[in-house]
Parts: sequence; structure tokens; C-alpha cells
Amino acid sequence: MPQDHVRNFCIIAHIDHGKSTLADRLIELTGTVSARNMTEQHLDTMELERERGITIKAQAVRLQYTAADGIDYQLNLIDTPGHVDFSYEVSRSLAACEGALLLVDATQGIQAQTLANVYLALEHDLEIIPVINKLDLPAAQRERVLIELEQAFGYKQEEVLGISAKTGDGVRELLEQVVIRVAAPGGDADAPLRALIFDSKYDQYKGVIAYVRAMHGSLKSGERIRLMSTGVEADVLETGFFSPVMEKTGGLQTGEVGYVATGLKDVKAVRVGDTMTLAANPAAEPLPGYTPQRPMVFTGIFPTEAEDYPELRDALDKLQLNDAALVFEPESSAALGFGFRCGFLGLLHMDIVQERLEREYGLGLIATAPSVSYEVLLKNGEIITIDNPSKLPDNNQLAEIYEPWVNITIVSPSRYIGPIMELVTAKRGEYKKMEYLESTSDSGGSANKPGNGDTSTRDARVMLEYDIPLSEILVEFHDKLKSVTQGYASMDYSMIDGRAADLVKLDVLVNHEPVDALSMITHRGEAAA
Repeated sequence: MPQDHVRNFCIIAHIDHGKSTLADRLIELTGTVSARNMTEQHLDTMELERERGITIKAQAVRLQYTAADGIDYQLNLIDTPGHVDFSYEVSRSLAACEGALLLVDATQGIQAQTLANVYLALEHDLEIIPVINKLDLPAAQRERVLIELEQAFGYKQEEVLGISAKTGDGVRELLEQVVIRVAAPGGDADAPLRALIFDSKYDQYKGVIAYVRAMHGSLKSGERIRLMSTGVEADVLETGFFSPVMEKTGGLQTGEVGYVATGLKDVKAVRVGDTMTLAANPAAEPLPGYTPQRPMVFTGIFPTEAEDYPELRDALDKLQLNDAALVFEPESSAALGFGFRCGFLGLLHMDIVQERLEREYGLGLIATAPSVSYEVLLKNGEIITIDNPSKLPDNNQLAEIYEPWVNITIVSPSRYIGPIMELVTAKRGEYKKMEYLESTSDSGGSANKPGNGDTSTRDARVMLEYDIPLSEILVEFHDKLKSVTQGYASMDYSMIDGRAADLVKLDVLVNHEPVDALSMITHRGEAAA
């Protein structure tokens, strides 16, 4: 396929805005999967993904499309996770694309996750095609969403497409716009290979299979590759593309998206964001943007039955084969026995792993309260990282404790501004700004004043931005936010920095003895309460 006939794009959307349904229609319309083999949420292969209506693991599919100009195009759709826990994977998937479909639900409008992913796409200089979905529903508010898109991102009404992913209305025109508006991939076909790894999975026969986009150069089966961040080398067992099942080919050309079977047995050797090159003719430098993933949330996981400890270790080992972001180490507790201290990318990642352990491996589990990692400065000048409250040194050794902070974005109807501000302030949140997502005829330019309760803007939707300690949103915050806004608010957050805080270790005594599994690190004011 000529390079200028290739288009690489992704779909960015808030949860339940119809991303997987649109992917189904694109697959169906291009004849990629026969009607007999077609299933709903075809790219969501995990049972949990289908149940929760979310994408957990990135998928890719090659669509062959004959456009109105009579030319055959290769459209590579990369279906990315949307949740903040997987924002690094999303950023690497976006880096593999030249365009993105911004999908917004006509009944709900722009949500917090929509904003976060659009800004991420803009950072990667992607051509964004705004699309309003679910126009077949009686509750659809096309005009209101058009106004929101213009207010938030500056899109003119004529730039926005309207579709129903469920019925297929408008989807063919959407494909035409992908061909017209998304640029063909750049890259030098004659340069040394530089392929971006945007995901990986483990296969018991082929080892680690890397999902890649060839940014420069080309790759053939049988060649020896090198992973530039680790220096690990391997012989390519197989290359191919996704249809969405793996289909073997002789190699990958510049601009194409596909897979490389490495034969490697350790998924941690094939890191998301790393650059793959040829060992015989290596690239001078890797592609930009690679950062090692660090767990942000930690919890102790213990089997309810002590004899299940070996089964728990085995289950964690198997999950880690397809989830390099999961880390764990043995931990013992006087109260709970032997288990593991596990690190996760965030709360959703933690929830998914726990549910898979219970469901797929039949284990009964006890999980301790989630915590974050703290940077601790000792009086001797040494800096250590603590991810377990029971490991916090004594006060006479401590000089300072630094806790991680996040920037949180909340989108809500404006009538809930007061309760939201009370909730976030109680959680030590620091107000940054507030913006209305819809123009209001008489807001008087007061949108940036916290606490403004002008009844003329009570039905408008507003975006609130705060800085807040990560530990304060780990437990119950999302539920409380939904409660004070009657379910209408959505939230998204991103890491910013670590800040010094007046923190103490809170021990819980049972029969006058401290129980290590119940210990927590908390703000001094909250400990006194």
C-alpha cells in the first residue's frame, strides 16, 4: 500500500459515549469482519470490558476502504483506553496516529475525560474531527453540544459531524472525512527502522507480541531487533496486522500499524513507549516521549485462606504477563498473614486486577485501604520512598514528608457549584479556575469567580479545576461527588508534583495492640478528628 494511501487514527471519548459501538460500525461498513462473525463491542475482548462498557487494553484493526474518489485506503484504527489510569498508554497510542475522532454523546455533552483526552491529542498535533453521536435518541441535544464544542475547543458548526453509531447513520461520511482530513503518515522509508511500541501482550507460543507503528524504515520477519530503552535484542518470529485477529505478513512498511512477535518471555522487556530498531542497522536515537511507568496507588492483597497464598502468587504472575504496569512483592501481616503489596496505575487499575483475581482464579481476597507513595526526607539527608504506612520511620528520624498532588477537573451543571466546592475544600483542594462550557446571555463575565451562584447560569455546564492531594481522592471521593451532584458530575485528574505536608501515621489498636494492616498515613488535622 502506498504510504500516502494510509491513514492512522483513533477515537477519543468519555466512558459510555459510544466509542466501541462506532468501532463496530466502522468494522462492519468496511467489511473487515463478516456479518456472521460480528459481535457487539468487537474490539473489547475482555469480559470485564464488555460488562463495564470501558476499554482497558488498547486494540488495533486495519480497515480496507474504497473512498468516493475510487482509491483504496488502508485505515488503521487504534482503539485506546480512555480512563486517566491509562493516560500514558493513551498518549503513546495517540503518538502512533495522525488523526483522532472526538466522539461526544448528544445527550450528555462534553465530560471531564473528553477534555483531558482532547488536550492530549492537541499536544501530539493530531487532526481532530469532532463528532456528535447518538443523534437517534429522543433526548439528543445537538444544538447545545455544538455550542459546547465551540466554547471549549473553538470548533465551528460546519466542522462537526453528526452520526448514530447504533444505526450507522452518517458513518460512511465520517470515513470519507477521515480520508480527506487526516494526513498520510510521514516518515523516511529509507531510514533505519524506528517503530513505536504502543502496547504488548503475551502469547505462550510466540512470546511477547509488540503492537507497533513503523515511524521510519521497515521491518521483515526473521530480522533481529533491538529495544532501545533496555538494549534487549530478539529475532522476529512473525510480523502482521490486526483484522482484528492477527494476520501474518512478511513485514511492516513505514507508516503501517501491526504486530511483531519477539519470542521474549518477559513482558517488562517490551515497554510501552519504547522504540524498536534493527540490531544490524540501529537508529541513532529513540523516538521522543518514553517514560518508565510508575505505580501510583498501593494496597496489600491477602488470601482469605492462608493455604491459597501460592495460588495468589501464581495468579499475579499470570496477570503480570499481560500487564507490565502491575508490580507486587511479598508482604506479611501479623493480622492477615502472608500476602502481597501491589502497586497500580490508579484506582480503576486496582479494581480491575482485584476483580480478575477473584473472578478468573476463584480466589477469596482481603485488600487493605489503598495508599499512595510518599517521598520522605530523613534528618540525615537521605530521601526514601514509602508505599506502606507501616514502613514510615519514627518521628525522631523524619525531617519532611512529601505527598503527591494531582490537578483535578470536574465538569458539572452549574447549580452544583456550591456543594462541589465544599466537598473539594474539605479534602484540602486548592481552587485554580472555573469556566463555563456554554455561553450564557447574562453571566456578566463572572464565570471565573468561585462560588458565583447567578441563577441565570444555573442550567449551564461548568468546568472546575483544583489541585488536590492524590490521597484525598482515593477513597469515597468519586462517590461523594456523584452524590452531591445527583450523578451529573464527571471528573478527571493528572499528576502534577509532590508537596511537603504535615502528615502522621495513624495506628488502629485492637485489644490495645496496633494492627499493621489498618495503619494509614493521614493529615495531622484529620488524625485528631
